[in-house]
Amino acid sequence: MARYLKPVCKLCRREGEKLFLKGERCFSPKCSFERRSYPAGMHGKQAQFRRKESDYALQLRAKQKARRVYGVLERQFRRYFEHAQRQPGLTGVNLLIMLERRLDNVVYRLGFADSRAQARQLVRHGHFTVNDAKVDIPSYLVNVGDKIAVRESSRRTTYFKELAQRLDGTRTPGWLSLDAANLTGTVVSAPSRDDIDVTLNEQLIVEYYSR
Repeated sequence: MARYLKPVCKLCRREGEKLFLKGERCFSPKCSFERRSYPAGMHGKQAQFRRKESDYALQLRAKQKARRVYGVLERQFRRYFEHAQRQPGLTGVNLLIMLERRLDNVVYRLGFADSRAQARQLVRHGHFTVNDAKVDIPSYLVNVGDKIAVRESSRRTTYFKELAQRLDGTRTPGWLSLDAANLTGTVVSAPSRDDIDVTLNEQLIVEYYSR
């Protein structure tokens, strides 16, 4: 399983905005983006004063940002795009909806993790079931009616005991339903573009791969 192993705060600095890749740390004074919002490297500060970016640069940045938000590497991201092209409807919207349906993203959206990276780790460690069957594949795509739950054996751990107390009042997207008391969530409908609150420009991504 391929995953990004380098410092993720550099990714936020490269995109020029917070991507909230470290959960609670991103909301604290420890967030490195608050101290240095320019790209990393010896020429990072100069990047703020460079001339207007080309169309290609804007398309590349849009694609890279989407990849980094959802924690997907290039080869897998391109496969998602190719699959989205074969589906009816707008390719860009299909792509974002597919990324939203990933199990690690759903675990994050339900509030079971502070970040998608943490959700990915929890899924890989086998803490969740989908329709009462253990699933440890972060890229697993959920469907309408699927029930995501914390495994019985995992509920005895300190993390999930404390989580049950913190989930009260958690806001979830309209396409998901959360039962905080039982540490379960249900996919009540397919996500729509309006449900995706991440600031992404899917049209630029389509233009990048359509060159």
